[in-house]
Amino acid sequence: MAKKHYLTATLPDGTVKTIGPTAMPFTHYWRIVAELANGKTEVFWGHTKSLAEAKGKQAAAADAAANRGWRSYAFDVVEVERTRG
Repeated sequence: MAKKHYLTATLPDGTVKTIGPTAMPFTHYWRIVAELANGKTEVFWGHTKSLAEAKGKQAAAADAAANRGWRSYAFDVVEVERTRG
């Protein structure tokens, strides 16, 4: 069985997200902060096994914004760092 570890993502605004313990080979963390039509904010996030996979979420965010009527959204992708658990 693969050894489990923690992953840490630090976003441009200083937010730190810790993932784990996991044995999965995740490389990137993505986050969408959406401003809804009613003025509220909703956050969507996940982790992927490649930068290309994470960037694919950006296209999905644009579609979601149009379909759900978001006023605006911010999309971030950062590389995760493996940390001890």
